[in-house]
Amino acid sequence: MTSDDFPSENASPANTDDPAAARARRARLARRKPAAAMPEAPAYAEPQIEREDDTLALVLGSGGARGLAHLPVLEALDELGVVPSIVAGTSIGALIGAAYASGISAREIRLHLVHTFRDRAGMLQKLLAARVGRFSDLLSAGLGNPVLVDGQTLFSAFLPEGLKSDFAELKIPLAVLATDFHARGPAVFTSGPLLPPVAASAAVPGLVRPVEIDGRVLIDGAVVDPVPVACVVGKARYVLAVDVTGRASIRDGLVPTALEATLAAAQIMQAVISAEKLRQRPPDILVQPRVDGFGILDFLHTHAILHASEPVKDEVKRRVTALLDVRTSA
Repeated sequence: MTSDDFPSENASPANTDDPAAARARRARLARRKPAAAMPEAPAYAEPQIEREDDTLALVLGSGGARGLAHLPVLEALDELGVVPSIVAGTSIGALIGAAYASGISAREIRLHLVHTFRDRAGMLQKLLAARVGRFSDLLSAGLGNPVLVDGQTLFSAFLPEGLKSDFAELKIPLAVLATDFHARGPAVFTSGPLLPPVAASAAVPGLVRPVEIDGRVLIDGAVVDPVPVACVVGKARYVLAVDVTGRASIRDGLVPTALEATLAAAQIMQAVISAEKLRQRPPDILVQPRVDGFGILDFLHTHAILHASEPVKDEVKRRVTALLDVRTSA
């Protein structure tokens, strides 16, 4: 090969001065297929519930022990005599929502959980019974997680009696949001057995074992949507959403332990995600109980959490009454 085989530095590329070559080049470009579009993220499967004009949808968000603040909201609705046309929940919101949609009153749920979390020995026994790992796993080659629990075993032990076994038996339609681990998107359940999707929705990574349903591996719904308003869009005239993500519970200036850092990081991410999701789909009423000082595992502080969130009951009554009055006077 000689230097004559290469174009000189001063040569015009692709004979740009040749009109015929230019026309041929434009024709080739016109025949090119457009680039394929990027695949869209998995869409929410909308619950199959007919919308009525006088309905109120209730959305209960994630937050671990902070989710006990959902109870004053439910009590407010009970005292008003307002029955949601649909309940949507993720994580702790799915657990409490499943009990409420089963026809168990907010007062009964409160009494059951207060009694359950006051019995520390009973709590430990239920946790040990649900544990799937062993402390000897730490010494094995697999380095298993000795604190990992089976969600279905654990939550069935903690939920009140009267929980329905199937979505079809519920008194109020329910949409449960989990995260499809491999599809990296939301998985919404509105039919079939109730406990597996609820356990999947609250399968906090590292603490609760993922749940497999119909070949899909599912984890905590808060990973994709901590306050799943998207599950009820178009299913009711009004939407009341409860957001208990708040700020991370570590006090300013303190250096967190490894576990505290992990849990607080999850709180921070969930708060950022929920803020953006709620900006995109703002509910008619957004309630944010003042539970910032509590961590997601602070179930032993049930009384303190309920006390801190009690003022939200009057707020819900006032705002729901005003919202429904606006509708009936229209």
